[in-house]
Amino acid sequence: MSRIYNFSAGPSALPEEVLAQARDEMLEYGASGMSVMEMSHRGKDFMHIAARMKTDFIELMQAPSHYQVLFLQAGATAQFAMIPHNLLAGRTVASYVNTGSWSSSAIKEAAKYCRVHLAASAEADKFTRIPEPAGWDISADSAYLHYTSNETINGVEFDFIPESGGLPLVCDMSSNILSRPVDVSRFGLIYAGAQKNMGPAGVTVVIVREDLLGHARPDTPAVFDYALQAKSESMLNTPPTYNWYLLGLVLQWLKRQGGVAAIEQVNIAKAQKLYQAIDSSSLYSNPVHKNCRSRMNVPFVLRDAALDAEFLSKAEANGLSGLQGHRSVGGMRASIYNAMPEAGVDALIAFMAEFERTH
Repeated sequence: MSRIYNFSAGPSALPEEVLAQARDEMLEYGASGMSVMEMSHRGKDFMHIAARMKTDFIELMQAPSHYQVLFLQAGATAQFAMIPHNLLAGRTVASYVNTGSWSSSAIKEAAKYCRVHLAASAEADKFTRIPEPAGWDISADSAYLHYTSNETINGVEFDFIPESGGLPLVCDMSSNILSRPVDVSRFGLIYAGAQKNMGPAGVTVVIVREDLLGHARPDTPAVFDYALQAKSESMLNTPPTYNWYLLGLVLQWLKRQGGVAAIEQVNIAKAQKLYQAIDSSSLYSNPVHKNCRSRMNVPFVLRDAALDAEFLSKAEANGLSGLQGHRSVGGMRASIYNAMPEAGVDALIAFMAEFERTH
């Protein structure tokens, strides 16, 4: 067997240690006599798995005790609707910052349930920067302020937590959660799909301040109601048990790496290497302003787009997979989440240098 380096934006690479442990425990977890996939979600073995996963997540995020942590389904995309359903609390306006494809999608969905006030937008700059906070226009009538901390497609990342003008701050952290320390107490709600830094697709984590619970619209489906999900320990319906187990293994792996502060230093080193290789090249370029380049998703283009197909083909042949840019923007994109080893980034840089030498 020869494993490749997987630069896909998600579902993305998982730590090999985690995959090996899951393989070894596939037929029997502990002394249970069965696979995790076969367990009742109410049984003592799985309840232990679920409790440890939640405890480890809270520890890694350093979430204060007055926050609830939920493990839900339907991806971050479902949260685009669940947030206005739960947080409008009788108000008719919500403020949003538009920094790329995913914040645009969140805005489009929220507009079905309230009037979206655009506090700031980088669309005029083709989503290559973060709008200067001094120019933001946050409506005081809003129920909350929403932003996306890392735009997976556009490669733009916030390196600061915005001021919300006293409103609950809501953040989509799907593609950079657990990659750097975050002060959870600054937020009303954080949400993130698991398939970037936490595990396989199928789990969405929501961290919500308790005072924001219990205000859902009357027509909110039960599985969309944060208060009901919190009361049922995220088991209002049968959860994706095996995905919870794998998420738990990734969290244990992250703790063994030294936690979030330690992995941040690794992520900084990987990103700096790759951006330096791009910036020093005459063949490759990155369009994002340097002060808001993503550490997680690095888009780049070749000087001659006619070379794209050859680049991707040869990269695959060299064990470098998932480098094609999103269909909406084209070009290339290297996603270098927590599980991407530094050796993978080194291999990509070496390939890029050789491809440039021959072209």
